[in-house]
Amino acid sequence: MRFVVNTAKAAAQKTELAIVAIFEDGELGPPARALDKKSNGLISAVVDGGDVAGKAGELLLLTQTSGLPCKRILLVGCGARASFDRKAFRKALTGTIRWLSRKPYTTVYSFLAQENVRGADAERMARITTECWHTTTYKFTEMKSKKDKNDSALKSFGIAVKSSKVVTNARRGARQGNALGLGMSFSRDLANLPGNICTPRYLLKKARALARDTNRLTCKVLGEAQMKKLGMGSLLSVTAGSVEPAQFIILEYKGAAASTAPTVLVGKGITFDTGGISLKPPATMDEMKFDMSGAASVFGTFKAIAELQPTINVIGLVPACENMPGSKATKPGDIVTSMSGQTIEVLNTDAEGRLILCDALTYAHRFEPAAVIDIATLTGACVIALGKHHSGLMSTSDQLAGRLLAAGEKADDKAWRLPLTEEYADQLKSNFADIANIGGREAGTITAACFLGKFTEGLEWAHLDIAGTAYRGGGSKGSTGRPVPLLLEFLLSR
Repeated sequence: MRFVVNTAKAAAQKTELAIVAIFEDGELGPPARALDKKSNGLISAVVDGGDVAGKAGELLLLTQTSGLPCKRILLVGCGARASFDRKAFRKALTGTIRWLSRKPYTTVYSFLAQENVRGADAERMARITTECWHTTTYKFTEMKSKKDKNDSALKSFGIAVKSSKVVTNARRGARQGNALGLGMSFSRDLANLPGNICTPRYLLKKARALARDTNRLTCKVLGEAQMKKLGMGSLLSVTAGSVEPAQFIILEYKGAAASTAPTVLVGKGITFDTGGISLKPPATMDEMKFDMSGAASVFGTFKAIAELQPTINVIGLVPACENMPGSKATKPGDIVTSMSGQTIEVLNTDAEGRLILCDALTYAHRFEPAAVIDIATLTGACVIALGKHHSGLMSTSDQLAGRLLAAGEKADDKAWRLPLTEEYADQLKSNFADIANIGGREAGTITAACFLGKFTEGLEWAHLDIAGTAYRGGGSKGSTGRPVPLLLEFLLSR
């Protein structure tokens, strides 16, 4: 797909299809008015005839465009003009792109970015447009014997902006949105794969391929013998019941001076989670292939970085393994020693994500990072607390938390900050070890973060619990690609 950003005028631009906005009560946006004037009232006639009212989600195709440079016009209902914000803009684009993906057009021009969108300038509108193209047209057909052949015929998508003064910024936004869309699709592909395909070794293969194809990006790996030598007993306790070897994947992107402290992203990479000896109930256990969504979001973010090549330094740490029952599996009540030297009483083997993340967070210290962010589908309690709308955010740094919240707002990939105080950490006390891996039913999302916090002393650290936002279950089952938008926004803001 080629995205073209310029200052095209609706009444002068040759194209197979011109996409223009119409608001409630038939109010035409400036591009629609220009086309209406040049066509001697073509659009006004269909409005007056009651064919379209401008309600959000309405679409009307006009084909009788004699005398106009465009062969067809698509009127896109955008709702009340006063309420036309980023959310409404996304909704209008999503409906339009879904409709377009089933049509034979090869070149179109969207004039929606010439409207006033509350909370978005030309750069943001162009970024949202290209991002929406990827998220709306995304399909996962890799595991089907018969591939879906109904791919879009579109080759060129024009994005018209108001003024030549904003073209440079808008082109930057379109490039960022395209990179973000590619990163989200990469993340979704990994997460949607079944656990028998997307194993720790498969993740390593994908990481190496990404590094080979990208300047400034390298990939290293620690095998189980190296992990044991480093003292990663907590991580190794999770993989003990599996015949699939664990992999500790290290991605390093160097886009700035070596003296610039990196941001470290740590992604939970449980490629399938049975719960171990604390076996999960069978209903919806198939969805536990998504338990590596934190890792997938790190990979997706690096894919976007690879496209953009920004002047930043970023490290990606992905501890990847399976959590399986077996004769060598860790048992409830076992005590393991983490890389930090702290001992952990494993009261529940289904609280395994924190056991691999804690060793990864300890490993992150060696990079002397500016910030460390771990991303994990960590607790069902977060789904109960926040549903599918906000990722849970916990941090020991008000500044880092504020920047992540702001990034989520800008990217429309929101997080919500939960408290992280010592009272909650008291729930993790153990009679037999330094710390227990669970703290009971109360405040489960927070106590999980408190556990991780025990391994982040001296770090500017934040934790994102994406259990409710990374994927959908049921009939709409599949990865969402979140929180790649939040993470990329945060990194680019640096």
